Amino acid sequence: MESFQNPIIKTGIVSNENSTPTLYEGKAKKYMESSKSANTRKAYRTDWQHFLDWCQEHNINPIPADPQNVSDYIADLADQGYKPSTIQRRIASISQAHQMAGFESPTHTAKVRATWQGIRRELGTAPKQKKAAGIEIIKAMCQTIPDTLLGHRNRALLLIGFASGSRRSELVSLNVEDVEFSHEGVTLHIRRSKTDQEGRGRKVGIKFGSHPQTCPVRALQRWINESGITTGALFRRVDRHGNVKDRLTGDGVAYIIKQISKRAGFDPKEFAGHSLRRGFITTAHRMRKSEYAIMKQTGHKSIQTMRRYIEDADVFADNATDGIGL
Repeated sequence: MESFQNPIIKTGIVSNENSTPTLYEGKAKKYMESSKSANTRKAYRTDWQHFLDWCQEHNINPIPADPQNVSDYIADLADQGYKPSTIQRRIASISQAHQMAGFESPTHTAKVRATWQGIRRELGTAPKQKKAAGIEIIKAMCQTIPDTLLGHRNRALLLIGFASGSRRSELVSLNVEDVEFSHEGVTLHIRRSKTDQEGRGRKVGIKFGSHPQTCPVRALQRWINESGITTGALFRRVDRHGNVKDRLTGDGVAYIIKQISKRAGFDPKEFAGHSLRRGFITTAHRMRKSEYAIMKQTGHKSIQTMRRYIEDADVFADNATDGIGL
């Protein structure tokens, strides 16, 4: 097998092993690495490594890659059943790798674009959305949560995740120092989010609920008190012996939601961490909350993006088939 030049991969930034160090040295390197979130850098590393492995298997030079080889690669992914969203991310990773190494991206060529367009036509691009956990589903889930330390954590995570309309990455990033209780409820300081990579931050208020069993403020107070956490990560792992461990991950949140939904009698495949955010938006819209109020809570920057959740909730509202004599 012919050897090919294997680029160095560091935090999602690619450099050529034989190139003269310039921007990859000192402060510039640090800021370049910080231009992408940790999750994005991790995804790029994983995707780029997959492309490297594929190139090695087919005895192909990965960088600079020939557009025909990139077209063959994404076509192979499609034939193997990869989701369009995954393929699109792989294309972005290949593009980033080439640009950061000083090469023109092969993904911008007509050949690769045409292949990608054909894949999209064949497979479709609409992502499979997780089911919205609306208020009735949240109530049903809460009834199955036991009165244990682990249960206090799960109840607080479920209710705060729902009432704040937060992404799972925002939930697991919260620290105790980001929580402020008052006579009205609790204020969460979301320091960084998917649409706020520069860390401007925003504050989210959650009022006391009418029912103790589903009150997010009381649930969070109970978790903090029972866990004894005074600083650092707010939502943490709890082992089978009741020991509070390190910070939860986004995948951990998804797993917890699936487990709670299963115990409540729902299909766990339909639920994940994003179900809470979708459920809150759906519920708030049905309760006639304004789009401004909803976006203020969820941190949406685009009203079009937020409205996609509402469109799902409105499928039977003022429906054309209602009362037409069928």
